[in-house]
Amino acid sequence: MTDQPALAHRDFPATERWTYMDVAARGLLPRFARDALVAHLDERMYAELDKHAYFDMIERVRGRFARHINASADEVAFTKNVTEGIAAVAAAIDWQPGDNVVLCPEIEHPANVYAWLNLQRRGVEMRMVAPRAGQMPVEDMVARIDRRTKAVTCATVSFAPGFRTDLASLGAACRSRGVMLVVDAAQSVGVLDNDVERLKIDALAASTQKGLLGLYGMGFLYCRRECAEQLQPAYLSRFGVDLGDASEADLGSFEYRLAAGARRFDLGNYNFTAAVNADATLGYLEGFGKTAIESYVLSLAHRLALGMCELGLPVSGGAPGPHLAHIVTVGDMMHGGHDSTADARMQSLHDHLAAERVKLSIRRGVLRLSLHLYNTMQDVERVLELARAWQRRS
Repeated sequence: MTDQPALAHRDFPATERWTYMDVAARGLLPRFARDALVAHLDERMYAELDKHAYFDMIERVRGRFARHINASADEVAFTKNVTEGIAAVAAAIDWQPGDNVVLCPEIEHPANVYAWLNLQRRGVEMRMVAPRAGQMPVEDMVARIDRRTKAVTCATVSFAPGFRTDLASLGAACRSRGVMLVVDAAQSVGVLDNDVERLKIDALAASTQKGLLGLYGMGFLYCRRECAEQLQPAYLSRFGVDLGDASEADLGSFEYRLAAGARRFDLGNYNFTAAVNADATLGYLEGFGKTAIESYVLSLAHRLALGMCELGLPVSGGAPGPHLAHIVTVGDMMHGGHDSTADARMQSLHDHLAAERVKLSIRRGVLRLSLHLYNTMQDVERVLELARAWQRRS
């Protein structure tokens, strides 16, 4: 393994087969994580597992993720995915009829929409705002906050077209008004610096299969201690109850006390297999440092976006700027759906890149190229040269 981002691709065998620009769909699995998983499965196969050691690992992983977002371990719970994390928070708030939540659904993944829509049956008002030039309209969202607003929700990086949200401004506005800021960090965790303290985020949901280079079926929920202590989980299990050092199977008293902070959201046995992977990859990412990863990946994304602009292609957001994360999208969001585009020219470019073993996606009609630390400047220049060759032939 290496601690130099420019050499990280050596740890990912898939980069030998693909120019892989699809972390926004799922990240690559590094070789060392596979080795850890094989060893874990061998333990299970030969009945040599030690469940106490598994619980020690869970706490190690909890701590690693907490450090990754600048939180404390007690502010982190385990979930199955982003959807479950957001839904857990949404269902735990003490809503009263007439309360409201502010959101911008048009550029969100459904995971950060339906959990809130479901609250309408409890008399909660949805205050929906429209995006501005494809970006999260922070000023408009703040303007919709009033004394009945319990939460504001958004993505750290939008599902489409993949722009950064000005979380520092939104977080400060929410904190000063006593409103929870709940974020979907699916597209940013592992790639960008998600400092929950600096950004004043109250709750953050993430999954492991994208920037954290892990498996499907596991996620994390951060909930700021002060907020978590005011929330009542919709579901409760033994792991969400504080019984001190008692065994996981001890019932304890029927006069129970919720676990500290976000731990009250833990439910039952953990996805130990996915945790083995996360233990390896979170440690790996920690070796580079969050700021180093973000700086490296953004340099690649800026070059890719600028190169596409120079080719005259319709890059979302135009030239690189503060809106740009690690995702570069090309095309018109008004033409197409989740996996397709009605723009014949963009479909042609997609098919050309895919035929040349470039992994990318189409989301809501736009071509999406997303990068991580296993990408290189050579990858970027290759894609630009392929686009150039496509233009000459089209």
